[in-house]
Amino acid sequence: MKKTLLLFFGLFTVLISYSQTATSNYDNKEAFYPQFYPYPGNDFRSASGEPGPHYWQNRSDYKINCTLDTGKNTVTAEVEIHYTNNSPDNLKFLWLQVDQDIYKKDSRATATTTQTGGRWANAEFTNGDVIKSISVEYDGKTYTPKYNIADTRMQVWLQNELKPSGGNLKLTIKYDFEIPEYGTDRMGRMKSKNGWIYEVAQWFPRMCVYDDIQGWNTLPYLGAGEFYLEYGDFEYTITAPANMIVVGSGELQNPQDCLTVEQQRRWKEAEKSDKTIMIRSDKEINDPNSRPKRATCTWKFKIQNARDVAWAASKAFVWDAARMNLPSGRKAMAASVYPVESIKKDGWQRSTEMVKGSIEYNSKKWYEFPYPVATNVAGIVAGMEYPGIVFCSSNDSGAELWGVTDHEFGHTWFPMIVGSNERKYAWMDEGFNTFINDLSTADFHNGEFKNENFFGDPNSPFMVKYVFGDKMDGLFNIPDAIQQENLGVAAYLKPAMMLHALRDVVIGPERFDASFKEYINRWAFKHPTPWDFFHTIENVSGEDLGWFWRGWVLNNWKIDQAVKGVKYINDTPENGAMITIENLEKMPMPVTVLVKESNGKEHRLDLPVEIWERGAQWSFHVPTTSEIKEVILDPDKKLPDWNRDNNDWKKAF
Repeated sequence: MKKTLLLFFGLFTVLISYSQTATSNYDNKEAFYPQFYPYPGNDFRSASGEPGPHYWQNRSDYKINCTLDTGKNTVTAEVEIHYTNNSPDNLKFLWLQVDQDIYKKDSRATATTTQTGGRWANAEFTNGDVIKSISVEYDGKTYTPKYNIADTRMQVWLQNELKPSGGNLKLTIKYDFEIPEYGTDRMGRMKSKNGWIYEVAQWFPRMCVYDDIQGWNTLPYLGAGEFYLEYGDFEYTITAPANMIVVGSGELQNPQDCLTVEQQRRWKEAEKSDKTIMIRSDKEINDPNSRPKRATCTWKFKIQNARDVAWAASKAFVWDAARMNLPSGRKAMAASVYPVESIKKDGWQRSTEMVKGSIEYNSKKWYEFPYPVATNVAGIVAGMEYPGIVFCSSNDSGAELWGVTDHEFGHTWFPMIVGSNERKYAWMDEGFNTFINDLSTADFHNGEFKNENFFGDPNSPFMVKYVFGDKMDGLFNIPDAIQQENLGVAAYLKPAMMLHALRDVVIGPERFDASFKEYINRWAFKHPTPWDFFHTIENVSGEDLGWFWRGWVLNNWKIDQAVKGVKYINDTPENGAMITIENLEKMPMPVTVLVKESNGKEHRLDLPVEIWERGAQWSFHVPTTSEIKEVILDPDKKLPDWNRDNNDWKKAF
């Protein structure tokens, strides 16, 4: 989900308090309290951070057929859900998400999120998912089950318990819904000068996750909290007017039915090209020969081992594509669809180039992109991600377009590959993604957009007061409990700052990158908890980091390292000096010290975090040969220090 609007809104609405104190708030016994993990490892989740030998998760495979009615702006559909119970439990009922019900006038989101306004407020109301029929097929028997809908969740009661360890049933639901014009900035429709652009997501009843941590995960959809979904294979069809281009998660299975002969030829050309190839140009938008001559087309898509699917449709789409080269030698496709209005300086005509750059970098750095196609869609949605397809604002260009494209496709890794619970732990997908975005941005075209960041240095005094101020929410809160104006920090910026500090100051890039990559590999297409992440980073890096997670994640602690004083041995600089530093706030971190002597000699010392295990002050020897001119803590400004004024000690003249 796009972060820029959230950060911009919060930056100018949160009151920032600033105070300086000479009294330390640090408590070494609290910071280094030895008991950190709430439970030991078990057969499901190892204490090393790996899935245990008996780890399980349930599976949902979907077959969906739908029709888009552009006259009524409705989707009419039937979904078959093949649900496999791999848990050790008998299931008497099933829980599903019916997210379109967020747009109903009496939804919980209407009563809460819409009342506060902002990005996720309902601009209008619909009837939500209108359920026409439900049937269950299990053990050779088909029946109509009892069900009830509670806000955005639907409970289906089974006549016979679904057996554990592989029990499978088929659930068939017929339904329809109206596509809202503004769908909580995750879906909707936008009128361009050549026709409506439909971005369709959360468009079918989806299985809630049943896991070993909580059983059924049924938090309602209120707007800020995103999704937690099971993995499976998807086959789906969209029947739409033939003058429309339809793109969706996965790969088009029947191009011969939906594309002209020339468009099929161009797509094959794009499959061999590292440069962007036009599939349908801006000059062809109103050319009837650019579409098959029939009333409707049925587009068939397929994607495997995914957690969701979304799609978009419009007669206004310009369409282009290029080949992506993946580390294994496999090829995939980068594509973009956008209206002619989005063609401008560094506009959407560069989108496919950006998709390709982002995905190729992250595939090489972390884990290979798993899907056959990656499509960027320009429309009303400012920024939202789904497997193999993302929605970004049609108004974006230049650094903004790169930023949102890279961010939304960065979500391929978190949470499309690493399936963490977004409804509870936004920092584990938005924050981790923001962190990898920093690295991919530095790489793209040798950092073309690296310095075009509105917020500048996150470790600057202004940003530190904002991020660590007393009015800021901490990371360890569900998104819906975080103040809207704080979500951009608590879910995006601060967890990214945390990972940079861990990488650059605590562990070092080599060990951190190996640990982070191992986390992705261990939990690819699985459901990790925060504790699985903590365990993995610690075990792979070889560091006990309870003190780190306690300060950054579980609490909203500040960092404030200060130089307290300088004394020479026997009052003689040539004998060496003892420098005393102090930790004034609650968070301990390693310390880098730069000591400058009057004779031009410099000393650079890296002190480990363990210096703070014994208390708030630490003194250390420096073998000086002349008077000390200056002592600087964190000279490279890698840490978000609360009061940088006390980081610098200078000789008094």
